Amino acid sequence: MNAREKVDRRKFLVATTGLVAAAPILALAQAKEEINPDEGVTAPEDLMKEHGVLNRCLLIYEEGMRRLQKGDDITPEVFQHTAQLIRTFVEEYHEKNEEKYIFPEFERAKKLVDLVEVLKTQHLAGRDVTAQILNLSQPDRFRSKDNRNKLVKACGNFIRMYRPHESREDTVLFPALRTILKPKQVAELGDRMEEDEKKVLGEEGFEKSVDQVATIEKQLGIYELSQFTPKA
Repeated sequence: MNAREKVDRRKFLVATTGLVAAAPILALAQAKEEINPDEGVTAPEDLMKEHGVLNRCLLIYEEGMRRLQKGDDITPEVFQHTAQLIRTFVEEYHEKNEEKYIFPEFERAKKLVDLVEVLKTQHLAGRDVTAQILNLSQPDRFRSKDNRNKLVKACGNFIRMYRPHESREDTVLFPALRTILKPKQVAELGDRMEEDEKKVLGEEGFEKSVDQVATIEKQLGIYELSQFTPKA
């Protein structure tokens, strides 16, 4: 092996050593990209996922109502914290995105406009009921039996409206978005909605909201999914 070949071999070894050292770092970065839960999620899918948070809040309301009606101990904070989460995550973020990005597309296309009108009306009604729940679950007001009865009624009204509301969006409105928009337009909607998530809720706003719901569920003892399985 002549001197030139020795130099070339040394350069090759140095270069390949660097690549081998960098391989674990590159693999870790690629793994992080591969497990990104939001990768490829469309606007309708995002909205349906957010309905999961709402549904878990409705379950908390149901458990709170059950305990009040049975005379079991329950703190007003359960209703207060859940209603505050609904106000922030559902009303100020999720519904605003529907009103800003989704409903106008159907109105422009003159498709499902009657449904959209009902959904918009229900958004306003829901905000009124949330305000009632926040008011009635103030500790000083919660001590009154009459106010606790009103709180049960308000939670019942909220649940009764939002179960069919979100079901109609998931089964009719959101799937129809693909019939009036091109895939690129749907993707662009998703990007704009994600930007709004960071503005309204901060980084990882969805994940933080899920954690808040889980915290309340654990306080109530209804977090473990297996407990809802019917016994033979």
